[in-house]
Amino acid sequence: MTDGETPTTRPAKPALALVAHDQKKEAMAAFARTHVARLAAFDLYATGTTGGRIMEAAPSLPVTRLKSGPLGGDQQIGALIAEGRIQALIFFVDPLTPMPHDVDVKALTRLAELYDIPMALNQATAELIITHPDSVARPA
Repeated sequence: MTDGETPTTRPAKPALALVAHDQKKEAMAAFARTHVARLAAFDLYATGTTGGRIMEAAPSLPVTRLKSGPLGGDQQIGALIAEGRIQALIFFVDPLTPMPHDVDVKALTRLAELYDIPMALNQATAELIITHPDSVARPA
């Protein structure tokens, strides 16, 4: 490096949070297995059990695992959204099963809406998000 030259850094990947209700965890694992190459374009965060299932299904994907959703993982992801560290959310929701921690789920989706980040609640929309990683805002 010459005088006055600065090292170049690679642009940061956008961060993507992955969450799935119990009855949708297998669908999330299959989604990750099918889309390994596309998901590799993101820094991945997931709630505990969902993250574990993703890592089993797609071992080459590095996933930062947080707590299980009912034990605070949804709130951890919400905090990361509020801090500007998560740029998109994929949440495979089970609309037919009542959730004891429904208030946490609603708080998480409210934060995604409030901070205007892309949020997919089903596989069709999730595929749109991962197909266009450049459209997901990157951290400033």
